[in-house]
Formats: sequence, C-alpha cells, structure tokens
Amino acid sequence: MHEGVNKTLSSALSKQAIANRASPGFAYFFYRIWSNILSNPVVADKLTSSSSNIRSARLWMPEQVLFTPAALDEPWGQQILARVQSLGLPVEALTHNRLTGLRGEDERATYDIAKRTLAVVTAPPSQLKLSPIPPSADWQFHLAQGCPAHCQYCYLAGSLSGPPVIRAYANLPQILENLAAYEQKDQVTTFEVSCYTDPLGIEHLTGSLAECIRYFGTREDGYLRWVSKFDAVDELLDLPHNGHTRCRVSVNAAPVSGRFEGGTASVSSRLQALRKLALPRAEGGGGYPIGVVIAPIMAVEDWQMHYTRLLDEMSEVLDFDSDLTFELISHRFTPGSKDVLQTWYPHSKLDMDEENRSVKRNKFGGTKYVYDGDTMKGLRRFFEGEISRRFPKAHILYWT
Repeated sequence: MHEGVNKTLSSALSKQAIANRASPGFAYFFYRIWSNILSNPVVADKLTSSSSNIRSARLWMPEQVLFTPAALDEPWGQQILARVQSLGLPVEALTHNRLTGLRGEDERATYDIAKRTLAVVTAPPSQLKLSPIPPSADWQFHLAQGCPAHCQYCYLAGSLSGPPVIRAYANLPQILENLAAYEQKDQVTTFEVSCYTDPLGIEHLTGSLAECIRYFGTREDGYLRWVSKFDAVDELLDLPHNGHTRCRVSVNAAPVSGRFEGGTASVSSRLQALRKLALPRAEGGGGYPIGVVIAPIMAVEDWQMHYTRLLDEMSEVLDFDSDLTFELISHRFTPGSKDVLQTWYPHSKLDMDEENRSVKRNKFGGTKYVYDGDTMKGLRRFFEGEISRRFPKAHILYWT
C-alpha cells in the first residue's frame, strides 16, 4: 500500500515538474498533504508497519540556485556552477555577498522558500576555527549548512540563524587545507562533516563529499566521518579513501521514519546503500568502514517490537564481516527547537510534551528535555543487548 501511494505521489510530482517553476509552492503543498496523511495514526500504522519497502530518495532539485560574487570567484564555486547548469537548474548571480529576500509572510512561508533554495556562498573565517564535537568526533567542519530533508524532529531547528536555506561552501579547498593544523601526529584524529547538513543529500549538486573523501585518503592521521538519510552512493564506491572515511547511515524504526522523516530514502534503501559502501571492492562495493546511527530513538508504543524489526533487517542486510560501529542517540528537544519545529510542522504528531520528560541542563545553562531515567535505562539495555547479540564484532561507540 505504502509503495503504491508513493508511486502515485511521485508520478504526480513528476508531471507537475514544469508547473512547479510557475507555481513554486506546489511541491511543498503536495508534501504538506502527504505529511498530514502520515499524521493520521491509523493510516500511518498501515503505511509504516514494515520498513521493508525499498524507496530511493528523489534527488533534491532546488527551484533556485543563488551564487554570491565571492562564491563565483572560487574555482570550487565554478565547479558547482557547472554541475547545477548541467542539471538545467535556474541560476541567479547575486550582486552582493549577503542573502536577502528569502523570508515569507510568516515562518512557514519562510521555511517553504528556504527549503527550495540552494545558496552557494563562501564559509566565513570563523568556520576555519574548528570546535570539538564529542562523542561523535574530535573536530567538526562544514562543507555546507542546511538540509534538503523534512525531518519533523530536525536537530538544526533553533541551531542555525536565519531561514533554513541550504548553503554550500565554494571555498572547500581552503576549508580542507585548514584541517591539517588540527591533526595530532602519530595519533588518530577524527573529523565530522555532517553536523549541519546531510552531505549525501546535496552531493549531486556540489561534489564536495567526494572531494573530502579524496582529501582524507591522502592523510596519515586524519579520518573523516559522515552520516546520511539518503542512498545515492554509487559515485563514491571507487574513490581512493584508503580506509580513512567511515560512512554511516541514520536509521529508525518504521513508525518514526515513516511519519517524521519526509524527503528521505526509505530505511531499507539506506541499509542497502550502506551494504554497497561496505562490500569489498572485489564484490562491487566501496570497501569502506561503516556505521549505523540509530537516532533519534523514541519510546513509541510497542517500541521494542518496532526496533527489533529494524535490527533484524540490519542483520539480514549486513550479513558479512565489516568494520562496523553503532551510535545510539535518544530523542531530546530544547524549548527553542520545539518552538521552531511547531512553526515548521504545525500538524506534526511528534511528542514534545515537557510533562513526559526530564530536564537536563548543560554547563552553559542550556535546557534539554530527555526521557526519564527508567525509560533511558530500559532503552539502553535493550539496544546494547540486541546489537551485541546480532553484531558481536561491532563497536557501540556511545549512548546518549
């Protein structure tokens, strides 16, 4: 049923591709209808009762691509320009380096405009001063900010200022050259590139993830980490990564992925992509170290059953020896992120009731709402036990 509805939806969107140019809100309007369908618990349960549906994500094609003058001065910016022009996307060369005119009448309209826009800019000098990001990696750096997906629990909500435009950085060579200063000689140093974007979701437009993989393939002590909810990995399989890039997919149980992760590949497609990345080169794969990020883990009704199904599918797909890690992240939200998410997705059924959560404060005074201690212990015990049973050679890097 789910597959049939998706085919109908995809067909309708394809037939309206030209109309979208004349009426930019059509695709987003259609997405809203689909989100409302999935918001109905009865319908959603029928559509998301199984994660076995393999559905590749449609490549994100922005309705406008903006280039700042500084971005066009960069050789990598010219490479991105050639890519988007080859796809027939409308390009506008701005007269100044600030992004303006991207706000609508309200926050929902602003979200609509921003999510249909790719802006190619240069990363500011402040981004060359890296920040640590434990427990994921030693350091984080950015090839872009903003994400084309529509996850209703989005961690970027409230984290980035201004409209959630997808910004790709044209000065990538400068960004990569800067990383060497953060490497520790004769010591493994890890770098996360997925904090503020899904790099695979925009790779067909930028080529920046592949360039990062090539760069880290030349390093002695530097290692790259990236994670995605997309599945277009074929162009990455033959890159000279030399084992210095760990490719991860973010997955979730069917009721969570089906209801709250709009615009992404199905979980089954993500796992198949991970299989491709991990298989040896001799078997047509990429030979990469891989990882699974289960996030955000939600204590939904019958969560043990739904997450058992997810782990069962993982063990079926990853049925060979591989360098595999797990990262386990429970759902949490902040007052700020809740406010933003409720303006972006006013009809969402995502549970953000503070009465059902415990308060967690960081050293800077920030507040997060997390599951209570007993729920957290039960979730952690379940995942650590089930993963160890199915994947005895895998490493669980952290639970949070």
